[in-house]
Amino acid sequence: MKKLLVAASALTLLTGIALAEVRDWHDLERVHKNIVQSIHEMERARAANHYDMEGHGAKAEQLLRDAEKELHEAVEAAKSHK
Repeated sequence: MKKLLVAASALTLLTGIALAEVRDWHDLERVHKNIVQSIHEMERARAANHYDMEGHGAKAEQLLRDAEKELHEAVEAAKSHK
């Protein structure tokens, strides 16, 4: 459980920093890549904890997947406006 909390805290910090520096779609694309990496880290953290986190790990992973999808759409939309 500690690994999950550390991963979630790091994700929150990194996402906040990344979003604070967004200037154009290239920056959004970097944020998108960070989210994809976070999904992979979340998968590893859940596996290390044997997926037993009272559903919180699965919910956090799904929220990351939702964020990844939305960021992908945002990047594509921004690209089409240039």
